[in-house]
Amino acid sequence: MRCQLGGTPDCKVHRWQEPMAHLRMILLDSGLTEERKWGVPCYTFQGANVMLLSAFNDYCALSFFKGSLLEDPHGLLVKPGENSQATRYLRFTRVEEVIEREPVIRAYIKEALALEKAGRKVEFKQRPEPIPEELEAMFAEDPALQAAFEALTPGRQRGYILHFSQPKQAKTRLSRIEKCVPKIMEGKGFHDR
Repeated sequence: MRCQLGGTPDCKVHRWQEPMAHLRMILLDSGLTEERKWGVPCYTFQGANVMLLSAFNDYCALSFFKGSLLEDPHGLLVKPGENSQATRYLRFTRVEEVIEREPVIRAYIKEALALEKAGRKVEFKQRPEPIPEELEAMFAEDPALQAAFEALTPGRQRGYILHFSQPKQAKTRLSRIEKCVPKIMEGKGFHDR
């Protein structure tokens, strides 16, 4: 279980039970396979992740792994963060929103499934952020660290680079890098536990 509140009345899922149940009904009717990944319902097509159904403190969401490829004529898709390249989501706070938007939701699901069937891929930027000087210096001192970093997935590398690059002061950047070395050596990403 991911959260200590999971399975208790305080779990955030209970706040969004009605909209999530309605979204789940729509998803189960779509021809996708429901699996549990990362502690949440994940909807797949032939083993490929297509969508997630998630509960957050202030809303529940239907996330599209290749959301950046979807047409969004209604302007409903939300980009999770400024550095997100692929994922987009639909946000809900009431079951009435799900019911009102059901035809649009079904159209987005249908398009996401068509993209997956067609084998469409999101073109990710290839390391658009430069590696900080402090990390380059540590690589020169410790080739094992460089090898461990380069063995990480591109997304994990990018997560670290964004984290390391944020501070303006070199000593803060260096401190962040030093704190993350053990996780990098274990092959874990910045957000991994």
